Amino acid sequence: MNDLQKTIEQGSQWISNTQAWFITYGINILINILTVIFILLISKYVIKFIRNKIMILLQKSPRVDDMLKELIISVVEKVLWVIVLIMVLGRLGLDIGPMIAGLGVSGFILGFAFQESLSNLAAGVMIALNRPFTVGDYIDAGGIAGSVKSMDMMAVTLTSPDNRKIIVPNRTVWGSAITNFTALDTRRVDMAVGIAYGSNIAKAKKVILDAIFSFEEVLQEPAPTIAVMSLGDSSVNLVVRPWVKTEDYWKFFFAAYPKLKEALDANGISIPFPQMDVHHYGLDKHPESK
Repeated sequence: MNDLQKTIEQGSQWISNTQAWFITYGINILINILTVIFILLISKYVIKFIRNKIMILLQKSPRVDDMLKELIISVVEKVLWVIVLIMVLGRLGLDIGPMIAGLGVSGFILGFAFQESLSNLAAGVMIALNRPFTVGDYIDAGGIAGSVKSMDMMAVTLTSPDNRKIIVPNRTVWGSAITNFTALDTRRVDMAVGIAYGSNIAKAKKVILDAIFSFEEVLQEPAPTIAVMSLGDSSVNLVVRPWVKTEDYWKFFFAAYPKLKEALDANGISIPFPQMDVHHYGLDKHPESK
C-alpha cells in the first residue's frame, strides 16, 4: 500500500510539474509554433508573388535569355527562403550566430569539393549572359558538334546528325571556341572541282556557273566565286563557292555535285582520274648507267 501511495504521489507531482512548465513555457512555445506556421504560409505566397513580378519584368527585356531568366528566378527564390529560414529560427529562440559562422567554414570546404560543379555553374551564367547560341542552333564547341536541344546551368545537351545525344559540361563549352553554324542567315558552300589539263578553263567556269544557278537555293548576292585554286598532279583544281540560305546548305550541297558532273560531261569537259607517268629506261640507256 505504501508503494501504491508513493507511485500516486509521484504521478501527481509529475502532473503538477508539467502543468507548471506548460503555464510558464508551453503557451509561449505554442504561440511560437503557430507564428512559424503563419510565417511559412505567408512567405510561400509572398515569394510566389515576387517571383511572378520578376518574371513579368524579365519577359519585357528582349536581351534576357530564357536560361538567364530561370537562373535569376532560382537565385531570388533561394535567397528569399534563406531569409525566411533565419526568421523562423530566430522566432524559435535559436542562436543563429554560430550557425552562420559554421556555414562559412562549410561553404569553404564545399567550394573545394564541388569545384567542377561551380565551374559549370559559372560557365552557365556566362553562356546565358552572352548568348553565343540558342536552342535549335547547330554548333561546334570544343570539337563536339550537334544541334542544341536544351541548356541548363550544368551542361548543354546536343544531338548529333546521326541522332546521338551528347551532354557537354558548360565549362567545356565556354572554355573553348564556339562555332555557330546557324546563327547567321546565309552560308557559303565551299566545293572543289578538278578538270583535265586540256580543258578550256573559261568554258569550264561558265558551265559550272550555269549549273549552280540552276538551283533556286543559290543566291545572286553575294555572287558565287569560281577560280583556279591549284594545279594538281593530274587536274586543274577549281574552287566553287556559291552562297545559300543557312537552312538550304545541306540540301544544295548534296545535290550540287551530281549536277556539276552531268553539266561538265555534257559539255565535253572531263574530270580526270589520278594518273602517273612512268618512264622506263633500258639498262644501257639509264641516265645513271653513263
